[in-house]
Amino acid sequence: MNNLLYETLFDRHADSKATFLHLQDGTKISYRDFLAKAARFVNALVALGVKPGDRIAVQVAKSPEALALYAACARAGFVFLPLNTAYTVEELSYFIENSGATLVICDEKMFGSLSPVCEGFGARLSTLNADGTGELARSAQSASSEFETVHRSGDDLAAFLYTSGTTGRSKGAMLTQENLVSNARSLANTWRFTDKDVLLHALPIFHTHGLFVATNVTLMAGGSMIFLPKFDLDQMIEGMPQATTMMGVPTFYTRLLGDNRFTSDLTRHMRLFISGSAPLLAETHKEFEARTGHRILERYGMTETNMNTSNPYDGERKAGTVGRPLPGVDLKITDPETGRELPKGEIGQIEVRGPNVFKGYWQMPEKTAEELRTDGFFITGDLGRLDADGYVQIVGRNKDLIISGGYNIYPKEIELLLDDQPGVLESAVVGVPHPDFGETVLGLLVADKQEPLDLPGIAQSVNRSLARFKQPRKLIVVDQLPRNTMGKVQKNVLRDNYQDLFVPA
Repeated sequence: MNNLLYETLFDRHADSKATFLHLQDGTKISYRDFLAKAARFVNALVALGVKPGDRIAVQVAKSPEALALYAACARAGFVFLPLNTAYTVEELSYFIENSGATLVICDEKMFGSLSPVCEGFGARLSTLNADGTGELARSAQSASSEFETVHRSGDDLAAFLYTSGTTGRSKGAMLTQENLVSNARSLANTWRFTDKDVLLHALPIFHTHGLFVATNVTLMAGGSMIFLPKFDLDQMIEGMPQATTMMGVPTFYTRLLGDNRFTSDLTRHMRLFISGSAPLLAETHKEFEARTGHRILERYGMTETNMNTSNPYDGERKAGTVGRPLPGVDLKITDPETGRELPKGEIGQIEVRGPNVFKGYWQMPEKTAEELRTDGFFITGDLGRLDADGYVQIVGRNKDLIISGGYNIYPKEIELLLDDQPGVLESAVVGVPHPDFGETVLGLLVADKQEPLDLPGIAQSVNRSLARFKQPRKLIVVDQLPRNTMGKVQKNVLRDNYQDLFVPA
């Protein structure tokens, strides 16, 4: 193939009049029309001076046009860098600088704020709005729908996704064409997707789950998507009778279960519910099955690897586990200190190897060497065990990463901001259980005592500087932080002390 990603997922549908996207207003977009739109975007991007291998940073609302940008980048060999729409200008400036993006695409309302940032880093700036308008959209409307697909090999970069760690800044995970295609093919086969499937899609498309799992699997199978801008309970219930499958985070399922309209009759046309990005409580599993007769299928993946494991389509779907390794994926549990493989039943760090595993971290060779072994195994940072049947149970993380509603949050970034606030001597940020989001952010503050500590003022400062999903749900003032003999804050103690804070009694 001349371009593995584009030809496998997109080009084979170029002449298809079958529906690809069902929109909220009743509009249907065929594969053929969608790919013609994507081709016009390619030509508009090329006219802005973008070349194969260049990074395009995209912070735009979910829309058919936003999805067409992904297809356009695949066809022209651009590296697609989707960014969370909640990120502030301060956060975006790091991604733009670190990635060396040639072009940044944003909503028009962000143009004024981002202009000086892009100018400072030598990046072009264009706009695309939620309703499909904007400077880039206008250029694309008058552009040609003809374009000669650029040659790219399976080892060429297709996308950057920035992932969070517990120290320092986010890392740019480099994903190749082969990473994305191999995983989409494996998942489509494992989950039995066909061109008859209609996926209820309410996930964001700046994240692995909504883009490289939900969308790529649909493209691989030739199915269609009910393409909702975001999770809306009424729209989910309205769309479900027309769907056959759904992918979501635990929050989606708890919200559905909280509505009396969500019944077995409503879900009778569905063949599969999939959950990921955060742990699903066993109680949610049980309640969902009792209400609908369906058993949710949980799987496990991460930014650097896409999906690694899945509960079976046929066979037992075990609550509290993420299933077995996908075909082609090697998984082992190792001792964090020695790297020695551990027997079944013992807890250790999860390591994975396969065609889905990323190429490394952008401009971070030392970090890449730390986490990606020479034999191809990636040290995930998650702690788990294998049961007697080979199912993986994740029991925690050997890093302090917080996963809330499917989004990765690293505490250090929040702690640095809190420590800088008037009246704060020091802070610690931990993730604690939350019934909707899996985990939520809790901030613990030690007062300076030299000046008053203004909690409302601190909350306002955090609100200005951080995306909403990163903001602590609660700030608590404590006399001191627990430490070990080496002076390190014992976050495990804090998590234990506050584990019931947001869990209903």
